[in-house]
Amino acid sequence: MEDAVFEEKINELVKEIGSMPSRDRRQAILIIRKGAGPQDQLKQTVARLQDSLDYLRVSIKYLKFDLEATRRENDYLTALLKEEGR
Repeated sequence: MEDAVFEEKINELVKEIGSMPSRDRRQAILIIRKGAGPQDQLKQTVARLQDSLDYLRVSIKYLKFDLEATRRENDYLTALLKEEGR
């Protein structure tokens, strides 16, 4: 869900909770607070996952670069050996 839509829904919920009787309002607030914890954990988990994916992408690029350099070195050394063998 987009942040703007989420914020709009929260504002609607706050208005509805404000019109509730005091007892029901307290219960609703407790339920919302219980739901906020897992949502924050989910956001943190997604952020850590994104960081891990970014690190993996960089690592793969480095490994590809290293592999290409090794292949070039191998081709160069193979050519040197062929020249010396003549």
